[in-house]
Amino acid sequence: MKFIDVDKDNQLVFAVTELPEIAADECLVKVRAIGVNRADLLQRAGQYPPPAGESKILGLEVCGEIAHCGSGVANWQVGDKVFGLVPGGGYSEFSRVKAAQLFPLPKHFNYSQGAASAEVFLTAFQSLFSLANLQENESVLVHAGASGVGTAAIILAKLCGCDVTVTAGSAKKLTACRALGADHLINYREEDFVQWKKTHKPKGFDVILDVVAGSYVNKNVSVAALDGRIVMLAMLGGRYSECLDIAKLLLKRLTLQASTLRNRSDDYKAKLVNDFNNRFGVALEQGKITPVIDHVYGWQDAELAHSRMANCENIGKLVLALD
Repeated sequence: MKFIDVDKDNQLVFAVTELPEIAADECLVKVRAIGVNRADLLQRAGQYPPPAGESKILGLEVCGEIAHCGSGVANWQVGDKVFGLVPGGGYSEFSRVKAAQLFPLPKHFNYSQGAASAEVFLTAFQSLFSLANLQENESVLVHAGASGVGTAAIILAKLCGCDVTVTAGSAKKLTACRALGADHLINYREEDFVQWKKTHKPKGFDVILDVVAGSYVNKNVSVAALDGRIVMLAMLGGRYSECLDIAKLLLKRLTLQASTLRNRSDDYKAKLVNDFNNRFGVALEQGKITPVIDHVYGWQDAELAHSRMANCENIGKLVLALD
């Protein structure tokens, strides 16, 4: 099969390899579209290796049709249109996927929409509900609100009736967040969200979703409400945060968590998929949950997608479509 490799000069090139062998609890999916994630860029740069024993090919989510089912798979059959998570191997014509980590492709979804859904909605769901235990009508702050995970978080939080504030770096991105239902918009290039909170949200935020880290850690502590929960997913602003104010953490009884999804166990991911379906499966089927797609590239133009993501130009997801 054909796949996208990273050569010795760190360039994306097509290469050929054998079809992946599937285990009894896995399906082989003929890939029609691939979701692009920042983790792909990090892996390409040698900073985010795949979990031990998993494919070294880039790619964490795919959409397509089942080409073969493992001997222990009973709830899927060849030809089913599906999308789901993979720990690696997504940038290829065929990918092996744990059957318990697959979603049926909604009838109103195309392949690109399926490829844009699993990683962002499961990450947002894990962060808001599994980790932060978000409750109806709570106040949520989402940093990088126009990112893939950010847009997914807005959608899920609004379905629960929450008040959502977002930060983003341009009027265009904030307008997109508003269209998804965000209640309050902060352009971080023009206004400091700590100062904004003093006037507009004096009690603070119950849940904060952060991909920036660095200097934002202390700022998040400052704007969190009593018993607030802060979930950190990335460190675009740097891996270190100096002079963390522990007194504020104690005074506010805050919970500060950091999480990734890729290196979680198969059982954890299967439960996450099941929990998501139990809570939001109907909304997904009804079209109340739809990914925001910035651009769909042919997979021969993967370099353009990586460049757009590296420059933080995208609003929502970037997708690679196979011919």
